[in-house]
Amino acid sequence: MSSSSPLKDILKTSLPAVVDLSSQTIMWTIEAILVGMISAAAFAGVGMAIQIIILFFSFLLAFVVGSSVIINRYLGADKTWEANHILAQALIMGMIIAIITGLTWYFGAAMLFKLIRESEPIAQQSGEQYLRILSGFAPLIITNFIAVGIIRGAGDTKISMFLNLLTNLLNLTLAPLLIFGKFGFPEMGVRGAAYAVGISHSIGFFATIIVLRSRKSRLFLSFREVTTPNLRSFKSLFKLGLPTTVEQLSWAVGQMVITGYAALLGITFLAAHQVFVRLQAILTMFFMGFSLGAMTLVGQNIGASEHRRAEQTGKMAEYVALAFVLMIVFAIVFFAKPIMRIFTGDSEVIAIGAKVVYLYAAIQIPKALNTVLGGNLRGAGDLKWLMFLSIISVILMEIGASWFAAFALGLSLWGLWMVMGIDEVIRMFLNYWRFHGGKWKLIDV
Repeated sequence: MSSSSPLKDILKTSLPAVVDLSSQTIMWTIEAILVGMISAAAFAGVGMAIQIIILFFSFLLAFVVGSSVIINRYLGADKTWEANHILAQALIMGMIIAIITGLTWYFGAAMLFKLIRESEPIAQQSGEQYLRILSGFAPLIITNFIAVGIIRGAGDTKISMFLNLLTNLLNLTLAPLLIFGKFGFPEMGVRGAAYAVGISHSIGFFATIIVLRSRKSRLFLSFREVTTPNLRSFKSLFKLGLPTTVEQLSWAVGQMVITGYAALLGITFLAAHQVFVRLQAILTMFFMGFSLGAMTLVGQNIGASEHRRAEQTGKMAEYVALAFVLMIVFAIVFFAKPIMRIFTGDSEVIAIGAKVVYLYAAIQIPKALNTVLGGNLRGAGDLKWLMFLSIISVILMEIGASWFAAFALGLSLWGLWMVMGIDEVIRMFLNYWRFHGGKWKLIDV
């Protein structure tokens, strides 16, 4: 393991991950703006298609997190061959699921849009078209998502940052050319947006394979391992990855419920809520960068049997996240209205948001710390704890307490975000107690 200070390790691993993860969210935001220039229906349809894609990607976290936990233990113990073996096995499963997913997107697009009840015919047509085109690229897109996620999880965050920036810059270049037909390219509208995503991510896939074969990464992709499935390794990956998938899905359900409650309050309340949700998506990627750094370093220190350094590294990640989030809170408090105007120009929506924005800013403190504490516990392999805590939290807080605060107490949108803040504080203290209590030292992955 590294002999440098925990602070240097955290910054070296986390800062590239922050850039890496936020680049994808920013690219989706820009693509949404470009598609919105076509029509409101196209914007709605593609937005729904992206929600479907993100939901499918939640299942893929099983392979990314499960493999990252095992790989970090092996890398910490200098067992490079075993780490490369797990990489190959995760990619085998990823390729199989990618093919199944592509077929599901192509033949089941209409059914998927019926499930989410998109009633506007033009919007549904745009979304189905977008999803069907991407289905042809799904094997490369999904396999690359898993491979880059594993590279990032193994601590090679500069490499994953380079790969994601390459992909997203290609997407950013191709999208306006193919959507609007610039510089001699055909004007393809929604189809152009889909082809821009597919082509850029396919190029990203081949770049990832080149990196994994070049030995520039800590991991090496052996073609022999890729063609030799191992059932025992598959079981280990499922066992470790499934809790994270359930955790993420329960969280997604909770967010959908909250959005439903906001919609019941009225269209302007829903619009104000969506402003905060979009901003939260960007901020969460920053917090996740520090969380991934913590997960990687805690896991590798445990693999090296350096439990004390693992705990020190986890604590340092918490301090760094706290310092970062205090700057975020300062920016939100002092630039609240200009930030909101980036997302909407509606004065009524801004007025509603102004009543919630200071509460929203305060929530970012427990949110950031809780995200990093979750990374500490994932690195330690304490995944079932995070899964059960998430399920209980969604049932009691997002579904139950949120409704009571917003409607029974009449606190409206402020009540919804108040409950989310209370939820983050409770889980922050519970995760702090869990990690610093040291029970993770007894977990064998």
